[in-house]
Amino acid sequence: MRFSTYNYQGQTFYGAVTDEGLIPLSAHFLNWPTLRDVVRDGGLDQLAAKAETLEPLHQDVRFEIPIPSPEKIICVGVNFPDRNAEYKDGQAEATHMSLFPRFARSFTGHGQPLIRPPESDKLDYEGEIAVVIGKAGRRIPEADAYNHIAAMTLCNEGTIRDWTRHAKFNVTQGKNWERSGAIGPWIVPFTNPDQLKGVEIITRVNGDVRQQDRTSRMLYPIPRQIAYISTFTKLVPGDVIVTGTPTGAGARLEPPVFLRPGDVVEVEAEGIGKLINSIEDET
Repeated sequence: MRFSTYNYQGQTFYGAVTDEGLIPLSAHFLNWPTLRDVVRDGGLDQLAAKAETLEPLHQDVRFEIPIPSPEKIICVGVNFPDRNAEYKDGQAEATHMSLFPRFARSFTGHGQPLIRPPESDKLDYEGEIAVVIGKAGRRIPEADAYNHIAAMTLCNEGTIRDWTRHAKFNVTQGKNWERSGAIGPWIVPFTNPDQLKGVEIITRVNGDVRQQDRTSRMLYPIPRQIAYISTFTKLVPGDVIVTGTPTGAGARLEPPVFLRPGDVVEVEAEGIGKLINSIEDET
């Protein structure tokens, strides 16, 4: 079962996604105004059971980011071996993972354009799997980390590359331009660790494969990410961890190739789905 937040005829809903359309569920669970509330209370199973009794009603919707207004979006950088080798500054010897925050406003939904700002023509793509926290925790042991995941989704962690180099050790300003990235199209409930072990993730630009790798090759596996992050901050339901991108981002090609208006980026992962966004200039 897949669940999405979407806009239909000017109204925001959450519901189940089927091949025939979307089944609106929000009106049946007034105690849960958003999917974030559903996740907080462990209600995805109840949504799935209700969806089995209903028919799809909505087509031609505008997808939003699935979890609205998460308290935290934390991204893991340089998390694949070949990606690590792209850097020449000693990061290959790093003991701990690189992390940075993103704000919800920097993301848009599936099917919506990523926005290239007038200040830079260096908008880049980064295809990633993201996990949604369902159970709060602090100092979570790696062995227990999977029990804190409620769902999975996809992320195109779009980046304004030259703005990540404005300071020596700070990429935040290059990672948070409004609508420069995307999350979605939906969340898939997490029920088994096999859903995240050895999963292939692929990024295509205009149909050409640019990134391709498997989660089994992560330098910092997802349970370790959860354990490490929860050491210094409490993870709460609805928090999103963006788990790292493979090699092949446009900035690392020879010569670099950045996204331009009209390009289409697809991020796909086994068992999760496909996130598709075009590129437009800010107007």
